Amino acid sequence: MSPATPTLLYIDDDATLARLVDRGLTRLGLQVVHAASGEDGLNRLREGGIDVVALDQFMPGLDGLETLARIMAIPAAPPVVFVTASQDSSIAVTALKAGAADYLVKDARGDFIPLLHVAVDGALRQARLQKARDEAEAEVHASRDRYAALAAEREVLLREVNHRVGNSLQIIASLLHLQANSSTQDDVKAALTNAMGRVAAVAQVHRRLYTSHDLKSVLLNQYLDALLDDLRRSAEGNRMSQLTLKAEPVEIDPDRAVAIGIIVNELVMNAVKYAYPDCAGPIHVVLGVEGDDLSLSISDDGVGLNGKNDPRSTGMGQRIVGAMAAKLEASVERDPNHSGTRIVLRFCRTKVPGARPAGAVAK
Repeated sequence: MSPATPTLLYIDDDATLARLVDRGLTRLGLQVVHAASGEDGLNRLREGGIDVVALDQFMPGLDGLETLARIMAIPAAPPVVFVTASQDSSIAVTALKAGAADYLVKDARGDFIPLLHVAVDGALRQARLQKARDEAEAEVHASRDRYAALAAEREVLLREVNHRVGNSLQIIASLLHLQANSSTQDDVKAALTNAMGRVAAVAQVHRRLYTSHDLKSVLLNQYLDALLDDLRRSAEGNRMSQLTLKAEPVEIDPDRAVAIGIIVNELVMNAVKYAYPDCAGPIHVVLGVEGDDLSLSISDDGVGLNGKNDPRSTGMGQRIVGAMAAKLEASVERDPNHSGTRIVLRFCRTKVPGARPAGAVAK
């Protein structure tokens, strides 16, 4: 459509009036094409190049309303100004409901031509606005589709990354396990076993992420259950045969899940090594919800504070628990009323800037 000289298709069986319309609208900057019937008008529309239509109501063959209905069925049809000699307002309502952009009453002398020019100009402006809106909506939909495709691709890539990282960490944990089994020195074996548990704690998070529908959070209860299964399988003999978990379903972001897993690993291994020096015993991991906060406790019924310090202890576990507790902004307390050892951590589900965690406690 050319904004400088729009082309009007004037459909009217009155040739004299059509000539008046042609002269009048040409002087006002329009190019006018005449069709003497509805069928001729539809054929001319199919040829293209028409920007706006002025359509008479009363014509032999197809009348104006029938022609209007067929024009509206044409994809990307130009706007139509409905023209009639009738004063019946119901015709105007019918034409506008059928899709006409405007409506006006004509006379035989051509006095309506200035009004027709105003109506045509308004219809053209309305069509340009509608086209702009349609293009804007199409661009919004296209942008949304592109965003959805990029988001889906990003999710696939993240799953693949988590899959590969999880596999790599699992390989490292397996190598540490093999090395621990081949070692003849107890302190080396213990150090390698501890390292294997720490790697497995991180690997479990990645395993959860690439097998989950949600890459932004981890179900903490399921994660801890899988982590404790890993610890049971890696333990010598039945040292963790009485390791239990009681956990409410809680979603948490992966970074915080890693810190929690490492803490659980350290404190469980701590209980295995020091709470029951000569046999297996119960070790309980409990995850609870306290309002907006979470509580995590690891307890045993072993020797507790009455036990002697093990000379093999390097304090590494305590430093790791302290570092992970600081990452969680968690308070860490030892329950003084518990007969064995019970460590309780309390922290928010999400990171709270400015919070000051208490110092960690571990043997």
